[in-house]
Amino acid sequence: MVLTLYGNPMTTCTWRVATVLKEKQVPFILKEVNLLKGEHKSADFLEKQPFGVVPCIDDDGFILYESRAICQYIAAKYANQGTPGLIPDFTDFAAYALFQQASSIEQAYFNEYAEKAVVEKVFKPKYGVVGNVELADKLLATLETKLDVYEKILSKQKYLVGNSVTLADLYHLPYGSLLKDAGASGLDSPTRPNVARWWNDISSRESWQSVKDGVIP
Repeated sequence: MVLTLYGNPMTTCTWRVATVLKEKQVPFILKEVNLLKGEHKSADFLEKQPFGVVPCIDDDGFILYESRAICQYIAAKYANQGTPGLIPDFTDFAAYALFQQASSIEQAYFNEYAEKAVVEKVFKPKYGVVGNVELADKLLATLETKLDVYEKILSKQKYLVGNSVTLADLYHLPYGSLLKDAGASGLDSPTRPNVARWWNDISSRESWQSVKDGVIP
């Protein structure tokens, strides 16, 4: 049975999962959830995702939600196909711990600021809602200080875990791609050459290029 991705083709977390599905060369069906019609709050969808947000997957009857959890499941289950090493073998304790460290960095020091700023300065205006620009600017200013640390990390290695791309890198793609729309300098700023080199590497991957303008299985 072909894996089904329930999501919206223009939402960030759907992009995140679809990117990893394509990295791992996993065939899938996209079942679009129309957010404007409130389909994510329907009784049927809430049976799959009780919090009423996208995405979730159905892999031959196994239902899973939360984009990062889905990505780890895909990378582990399909470890022997597509891009290798997106998640280290957890019997290699040091490598797996470094991967979890990098994943925590993305959530605590990048997504925590980037997502909230994008919501205020990109998503809310898109739907006719006035965003809190002052809050967004503070978030982006804090993010700049976190990216200075990224610069130090990436001056010593090619990717966040080491010299091979992992999910921890790919997790940055959806909100990283929207930072300029939020008025930030962007991850390709020449002021941080190592961050720019890393960003240009991961954002040029075929998997991301194929989903960033709308997911197509």
